[in-house]
Amino acid sequence: MKALALDFDGVISDSAREAFWVALGAWAELRPGSALAARARAPEPDRPENADLYRGFLERMPLGNRAEDYAVVLASLESETPLPDQAAYDAFREGLDAGELARFHERFYAVRRAWQERDPAGWRRLLAPYPAFLEILHRRAGEVALAIATAKDAPSVHALLRSYGAAALFRPEHVLDKEVGVRKSAHLQRLSELLALAPEEITFVDDKANHLAEVSPLGVRCALAAWGYNGPREHAQAARQGFLVCDLDDFEAKIFG
Repeated sequence: MKALALDFDGVISDSAREAFWVALGAWAELRPGSALAARARAPEPDRPENADLYRGFLERMPLGNRAEDYAVVLASLESETPLPDQAAYDAFREGLDAGELARFHERFYAVRRAWQERDPAGWRRLLAPYPAFLEILHRRAGEVALAIATAKDAPSVHALLRSYGAAALFRPEHVLDKEVGVRKSAHLQRLSELLALAPEEITFVDDKANHLAEVSPLGVRCALAAWGYNGPREHAQAARQGFLVCDLDDFEAKIFG
């Protein structure tokens, strides 16, 4: 291994609370009369009246890929449609209006930008890092090239890396964000070119098993971050496909040997 490529949300950053509130805010702006719009208030997902909604959001997060997929999640919760697996999720998504999903995608990033500008400290408070993982990266930084492959926007990633004290670990050109492409395979292909490395020399860590399945045909070694937004369903799926499943306490041993 000569390079370690990392997803950001659910691997470096514990971002579910922020994603929940940005998504709910975008939903409320696009559907102000909906049942969920009334939930879009101060960012407190642990309120008793929001607990079930937040749990449902977390359970469905691993099935999506990009910001518009949060609209799929919220639509399923509002309609009380169960999405027990990827096939059910994909079928439900196919039935939604593509134009509405595109509008939600744009609104999601607008709501996030507005929050960042209005209350940067409050925004960052909902985006804590995984400290144990950052410690590993600091220990191992000199051994491999570190990169980020994320569906998040680069300005948010760089701002958070600075707040985590981790900006120096990643060269700016090695932070590949949502503009690189819709699929993580595009990120890994670009990274292979940037580093002049064969895909087999790159290890990719993501908290979503479907992302690993997408990039594995490139030849990249794949590992599921079991500390991220996943559960037994995704752990079993990753293991069946031959991917590493890593916890924070065994990550170094499995990845670095």
